[in-house]
Amino acid sequence: MTEEINVVQQQEMVGEFLVGLAKSFGINGTAENVSADDDSFEVNLAGDDKELGLLIGPRGNHLVAIHEVSKTMLQRRQPGMNRARIRVDVGGYRSKRREALSAYVKELAQKVIESGVEKGLEPMNAADRKVVHDAANEVDGVGTISVGDEPRRRVVLVVASD
Repeated sequence: MTEEINVVQQQEMVGEFLVGLAKSFGINGTAENVSADDDSFEVNLAGDDKELGLLIGPRGNHLVAIHEVSKTMLQRRQPGMNRARIRVDVGGYRSKRREALSAYVKELAQKVIESGVEKGLEPMNAADRKVVHDAANEVDGVGTISVGDEPRRRVVLVVASD
């Protein structure tokens, strides 16, 4: 019978996994524990930005895959156990993307309000769509809807009806 491991131990396991994965690509990286609470944690793989670009991939696609592989690794090492929700970042890409996307959406929301014309954004993954919804919710007078099916699902900014 295996013993339940806590969130900090899970975070360390994911960090070690990420460092090993980077090493297998010939990249020197270090795991930075960004945050942890009772049921979730975030780990950022830090290193040389040029080298880390390979692990981020075009439009963050490799990073999404690394996140999924990290979750699967944790599930396989701790079958049947309560596992924390994990967030994996590489070189701070997700946090930078979140900030840039949020600023862009707020600017676009103002244009939608001024023109009264809805605006559809490019298809994006679920995490980016959540950032869009959250950023638009901070702007009075605009709302959001998601349209389409994966992998072409996208957010449309609309004038909010009162």
